[in-house]
Amino acid sequence: MTETAPRFWIGTVSREHVLRAVTGGFAMLNQGMKAPLNRMSPGDWLVYYSPKTAVDGAPLQAFTAIGEVAGPAPYGLTSDEGEQIYRREMIWKKATETPIARLLDSLDFTRGNWGNVVRRGHFEITGADFQTLRTAMLKE
Repeated sequence: MTETAPRFWIGTVSREHVLRAVTGGFAMLNQGMKAPLNRMSPGDWLVYYSPKTAVDGAPLQAFTAIGEVAGPAPYGLTSDEGEQIYRREMIWKKATETPIARLLDSLDFTRGNWGNVVRRGHFEITGADFQTLRTAMLKE
């Protein structure tokens, strides 16, 4: 069996939802869609970027969580509103919330119009960008 190198991802989620995910040990993206979770594999890493404190909250523009994908596949459940949603098991690290403004000149994905990039909700980043974020967020 060949082991593949980990991939690195950003998920755009409000801080309020990030805190729920970290407490629950899961990742959820794009209002519970399965497709973005399927792109990730065990051993990949996810960094949450929070443009706001809550869906209708104040602007935040910070990286709010970092963790490793743990579960073998997304799992489904029914939301409180009766909709089918999907989550993925995660091992979240103890991270320091980090404003994106501090890292704009250091990240590849922020060159050009990075606002359009983060609006996609889930996208892959380079290993170099991940290491920059890891260094900024983790005090290991």
